[in-house]
Amino acid sequence: MGLFDRLKSGLTKTRDNIAKSFDNVFTPCEIDDDFYDELEEILIMSDVGVTTTGNILDNLRDRVKSEHLKTTDECRRVLMDTIKEQMTPDETAYDFEKGRAVILVIGVNGVGKTTSIGKLASMYKKEGRRVMLAAADTFRAAAGEQLTEWANRAGVDIIKGSEGQDPASVVFDALRSAKAKNTDILICDTAGRLHNKKNLMEELKKIHRIIDKEYPEAACETLVVIDGTTGQNALMQARGFHEAADATGIIMTKLDGTAKGGIAIAVQSELKIPVKFIGVGEGIDDLQRFDPDAFVDAMFLNDDEIKDIDTDEAEVDDADTGEI
Repeated sequence: MGLFDRLKSGLTKTRDNIAKSFDNVFTPCEIDDDFYDELEEILIMSDVGVTTTGNILDNLRDRVKSEHLKTTDECRRVLMDTIKEQMTPDETAYDFEKGRAVILVIGVNGVGKTTSIGKLASMYKKEGRRVMLAAADTFRAAAGEQLTEWANRAGVDIIKGSEGQDPASVVFDALRSAKAKNTDILICDTAGRLHNKKNLMEELKKIHRIIDKEYPEAACETLVVIDGTTGQNALMQARGFHEAADATGIIMTKLDGTAKGGIAIAVQSELKIPVKFIGVGEGIDDLQRFDPDAFVDAMFLNDDEIKDIDTDEAEVDDADTGEI
């Protein structure tokens, strides 16, 4: 399947939770206080959160007034456009992928951190990059073994330390090996805990100092993994890790489960950290770069509208091959 098809398939449960509600609220009716109240309830129930929902509705009211919108269908278009604009990463968001890079991946245990690293490694390997993993989450039993399994599946090298070893020393060894093997992207499995922000911050500062000294030519990216099914708790985790580690991006996992999807909107809006990758399935190819247009369409459009997008994309593909 193509990226949009996998996204659409992965978000089926999410769309089942949301799309019907949006269809109901956007049936032809007056744009009045009842309409805004119902829309507010749906957004909050979709894990968008109170603060972000308030901002979205304030923007919607302003545009209804300034653009003299009369129908709820027009409001739906404006709402989707507003969310897409909020979630669009800036043009430098993926610059770290253009050259040598060290990616630090953090997140609490159970959110899919190790799995996401394996899928990320596979994605870059298939794009022709030389990839290495570093098992620097040395405080969790079996973390190294799990990461080794993913390294084998992705067909990439891995550097491991012993349980309880200083994570910075594992990263140091991995940096030396990555440079020796002319590696393009080194992905480090790091902190899997957040019970003490100060210790976490010091640990990551130490790792950053080693990277700056040993591999100054490499871009350094810090990605926080959060579980989309945990709703506002995921937002709290992302905020905590961002305060401790100055995150540059989010990997949101398990959107193929019972996630309501709105948490992706809340994280981007409230923390100003771009969602850069999303997981929409258990397969090794089911992690993809975040596309806000496709995400919002797959979440909020009904089945008939989705089919129209599929048809349009098929026509474009056929036109490219001269078969339409």
